[in-house]
Amino acid sequence: MVIQYKCPDCGADMVFNSQTGKLYCDSCGHSEEIENYTTGDFQEFEEHFHSSAFEGDEVNQYQCNNCGAILLTDKDTTASTCSFCGSPVILGDRLSGVLAPSKVIPFSISKSEAEAAFKKWCRHGLLMPKDFKQADRIKNLTGMYVPFWLYDLQGQGEAIAHCTRIHTHDEGDTIVTRTNHFDVYRKVDLRYNNVPADASEKMPDDLMDKLEPFDYNNMKEFNTPYLAGFISEKYNYTDREMFPRVQQRITRYIDNYISESIKGYSTKNIINRDYHARQINAEYALFPVWMVYYDYNHSEYTFAMNGQTGKIAGKPPLSAAKAVGSAAGITLFLFIICRIITVLMGGPLLW
Repeated sequence: MVIQYKCPDCGADMVFNSQTGKLYCDSCGHSEEIENYTTGDFQEFEEHFHSSAFEGDEVNQYQCNNCGAILLTDKDTTASTCSFCGSPVILGDRLSGVLAPSKVIPFSISKSEAEAAFKKWCRHGLLMPKDFKQADRIKNLTGMYVPFWLYDLQGQGEAIAHCTRIHTHDEGDTIVTRTNHFDVYRKVDLRYNNVPADASEKMPDDLMDKLEPFDYNNMKEFNTPYLAGFISEKYNYTDREMFPRVQQRITRYIDNYISESIKGYSTKNIINRDYHARQINAEYALFPVWMVYYDYNHSEYTFAMNGQTGKIAGKPPLSAAKAVGSAAGITLFLFIICRIITVLMGGPLLW
């Protein structure tokens, strides 16, 4: 089922406007509140397309309502544009049943704002090559809703740490050091809400992790008009399949929490730990990401930008000359500091 939103005034395509949070017609300027549209449960779509329901690697055939062309998409796409007329399309049957998101964070950064923010980011890259910093080789800038699972979890942990308190005092001409040893025990029961994990096979996990945090205060109940004008994909992994990765993340959270709770000691070392995480709930959500593809020196570099906060992640090329110069400068600085400390401690000033 192909969903397309048409302007009631002029009949042109309407897309989601990140600045107003409304559906907007570029042709005549008409806008519509998202709340005027209801997604429903897609029961009508499911009944109509029951014989050709989207399953596994199957790729259904869709037809653009605007020009009648056949839409070519891969099996993961849920929203795209017609390659013939450019009209935004939403594939309703791929957003139904277990594939229906419950939450969405809408784009709040427009395409022009994303491009300007990326260029500014490039200009502030100290070790980037000079011609890369000009940011004039953007090949493509694509707004995409990436599938995420949001987990509510219960984390439990026990840990034993070996800690010391070290005291020093003078006894005549002798400096006496006394070390007291302690076994410290911690047991915690923690609740974590909305822990995100991207469920897209195409998106590198480390790249998506670096875009966090997202602001959940602007998270909305899912409605299809938010997708109009953007690319969107369905999840490749279920919440159960993604849980081991989230479990590892919660284990780190518990470890950090326990470590930070042990205070007032000179040293601390956790020698035994036992952590567990239990899934309470998981919601399927779509998060906004601008994908920036940049050509430089016969290679393509991929960057991701949080479509809500503007945070950028990616690995730019480094200038070898700048990297060597920076390392040399740091080495010289440390050498000078060491010499100054030596002199202050009564040693000779040798250069």
